[in-house]
Amino acid sequence: MKREQLGSRFGFIMLSAGCAIGCGNVWKFPWMCGQNGGGSFMLVYILCLIILGIPALTMEFSIGRAAQASPLYMYRKLQKPGQKWGGFGWMCFAGNLALMAFYTVVCGWLIYYFCKFLTGGNESLGFASMISNPAINVTFLLVTVLIAFIVLSFNLQGGLERITKILMSALLVLMLVLAIHSLLLQGAGDGMRFYLKPDFSKINGTVVVGAMNQAFFTLSTGMGGMAIFGSYIGKDRALMGEAIHVIALDTLVAILAGIIIFPACFTYGLEVNAGPSLLFDTMATVFNHMSGGRLWGSLFFLFMIFAAMSTVLGVCENILAMVRELTGWSRPKGSLICGIVVFLLALTTALGFNLIHFQPFTDGTTWLDFWDFIVSTNILPLGSLILALFCCSRLGWGWDRFVKEANTGTGLKIQKWQKPLFQYIVPAIIAAIYIYGIATFNWK
Repeated sequence: MKREQLGSRFGFIMLSAGCAIGCGNVWKFPWMCGQNGGGSFMLVYILCLIILGIPALTMEFSIGRAAQASPLYMYRKLQKPGQKWGGFGWMCFAGNLALMAFYTVVCGWLIYYFCKFLTGGNESLGFASMISNPAINVTFLLVTVLIAFIVLSFNLQGGLERITKILMSALLVLMLVLAIHSLLLQGAGDGMRFYLKPDFSKINGTVVVGAMNQAFFTLSTGMGGMAIFGSYIGKDRALMGEAIHVIALDTLVAILAGIIIFPACFTYGLEVNAGPSLLFDTMATVFNHMSGGRLWGSLFFLFMIFAAMSTVLGVCENILAMVRELTGWSRPKGSLICGIVVFLLALTTALGFNLIHFQPFTDGTTWLDFWDFIVSTNILPLGSLILALFCCSRLGWGWDRFVKEANTGTGLKIQKWQKPLFQYIVPAIIAAIYIYGIATFNWK
């Protein structure tokens, strides 16, 4: 089966950034930032992106481009004779499915809120009442899955690349407009001080674990979320520069999300540490008390759909590529089967707040927490650790082969002095933070 290629470098950067940018930036990042001291979390998060994110993303792009295969086979294709790295491809497959088991439901909630604002039903909106209604959850989950796999049933340049370029460009424009609007609010000064001024006394182990997991979550590194796009590009550009471009775009959106949310919270006296409901209940309240709030609310949730759908499309493309390599199916047939499987898995989350009562950890946890624990707390950091060991160790692909692939083409290249960072520092930091996170996790 001939491997499809992307039509342009712009398409690759937008597609990769589109997969990275999503609910992680605009739903999860602001509430984690709010609960972990604002500027303190922001500082550690940016450090994690620079120290861990750039190497991890460069490695993912490299093995994807070198293997010219989906994550299911990339380790097997690049390993030396007699090595047993191939099994980690199945971990990538499981991680992508687990992510879609809750992410598609969150995307459905965003579509529901957008429809409510658009039709003038925003005054009656409530997050708790929405998630307790199985009909709403299942209907809008179905809408999300249908949109994703209908787009993916077309060829790569005609479907995913074209749609993502449009979505990403519109998203950035909408976010800039909303950010400027928030900066003109009365409480903008207090909001920005909380958001950008670090309080070093609030930086502890929990903040560091949260920041690392958030960095890997937002970049989708560790389970082949980015390797698949590496496999679709040519050899004309060195890959560290491309990784930095994607991370810069991703971080810009996360920063803009905070600029939109925190000044609004301080202006209207709302809790910055409200947690997962920050985006839904808090922003809906803000828009309901603003002049022209229905229009602003419609725009806000429209851009959130763009952000979430770009990730859904990217991860579902990954799942589809793996299934097609296993089976040889066409895009339309693979899209149909994968769509059904993702929908059935995500029903656990959609019905987990109402009909299917499953409490995996502390009181009040649900299927969403279970799937997020599998992905964010385990597969992403462990997958990034395996990636680093595979690329930089003699027991894996090896440093020389990795650097040769990463540095092929024009642009920013990996330097010799960076070898200890990739080979020792990155794996050691990931392992230490992961072990601490598991040891201090709130199990019951």
